[in-house]
Amino acid sequence: MKDRPDQNVVVVGAGMVGLCVAWFLRREGIGVTVLDRRGVGAGASWGNAGWLAPALTLPLPEPAVLRTGLRAMLRPDSPLYVPPVPDPRLWRFLAEFTRHCTPERWRRALAVFELLNASALDAFDELDLARTVPAPAGARKADQFLAGFTSSRAREHLRGELVAVGVDPAQVQSLERDELVALEPSLGPGVTHGLRLHGQRYLDPGRYLAALADDVVAAGVKLDTGSEVVEVVRAGAGAEVLLDDGHRLPADLVVLANGSWLGDLARPHGVRRLVQAGRGYSFAVDPERLPAGPVYFPQQRLACTPLSTAGALRVAGMMEFRPADAPLDPRRIEAMVAAARPLLRGVSWERRREEWVGPRPCTVDGLPLVGRTRSPQVYVAGGHGMWGVTLGPLTGRLLAEQIVHRRTSDLGRLLDPLR
Repeated sequence: MKDRPDQNVVVVGAGMVGLCVAWFLRREGIGVTVLDRRGVGAGASWGNAGWLAPALTLPLPEPAVLRTGLRAMLRPDSPLYVPPVPDPRLWRFLAEFTRHCTPERWRRALAVFELLNASALDAFDELDLARTVPAPAGARKADQFLAGFTSSRAREHLRGELVAVGVDPAQVQSLERDELVALEPSLGPGVTHGLRLHGQRYLDPGRYLAALADDVVAAGVKLDTGSEVVEVVRAGAGAEVLLDDGHRLPADLVVLANGSWLGDLARPHGVRRLVQAGRGYSFAVDPERLPAGPVYFPQQRLACTPLSTAGALRVAGMMEFRPADAPLDPRRIEAMVAAARPLLRGVSWERRREEWVGPRPCTVDGLPLVGRTRSPQVYVAGGHGMWGVTLGPLTGRLLAEQIVHRRTSDLGRLLDPLR
């Protein structure tokens, strides 16, 4: 593709989504600058589970939330936690979010996710095949992707859900306790039943993001990780990005990919959908025996991933609706440890490290916001909830099609940020 240095796009946000947008735009020859106030992957991207698991990539507002009830959500040890604070914006979000937890609305959102999942790994392959980073940083096939349960009833519930959302039953293998332990001896006595999922992948998010950032810079993208964007305004036929130090950066187009802070910059451009931080936690441990692949404990909402760093297992989970910049709540880490103890053996839980909290950008209907705003010079790419890593490359590809080729697919229209 012919280089187009005269076309200048500024991408706000250096997480998975922002870097993927930059990569696909740069492939088209567009001049790109990426801005981030803190650094590459400093929001929700660095400490997540790193799963590329279409079978489990589902809308967050689900009927089970209504069954759980608000009383359970007010407990600090609950997998889904809502702090009892006087925050009108948060309670407005929760009211809208709850409205989308009905079976009918969930099925409607699920139909969109089925389309997203059908193309997500292809977009990842497109991104990976063009890169020359060392293999350990890339996405790996999960030859062994297990889900562990404390009862057969819980196992069959998830199996039924997976088949109902279109997963091939042949890709979901039921396992009993002896079969589970034979496959994965690190499982503890609390795990009595299991599933083995085929066709999934995983990666080490921190290493992958660092490699991707190096790749886009090598391709000619400018990366500035010391600037905070305070406003984006229209300026003639283009736009201006106002920085916290008073500088104004001109651009032909601006893409807002700044995660849980997206609404602050996008609202003046007609995006009314609320984006709320759904914060997730993680930490690393060094088990005596590292699991051979990802392990999911659905009842406890814990995701365990063997990282490419020597011997480390990342334990990730929880969802709490709190301000994006609120400090880490140690009670949430303790709740994860208490839930994980009977599920994994050979782990010194007191020696955990890399305790982390990151704000996942959630929308009330669970669908991402991808496309042009009311301002022709401003686009958004965000609201992916827990699935920014999985859907980042596809988002970059969809947005590049809109910006460069003026083409919006049927899938792109379903993600319209002005919906």
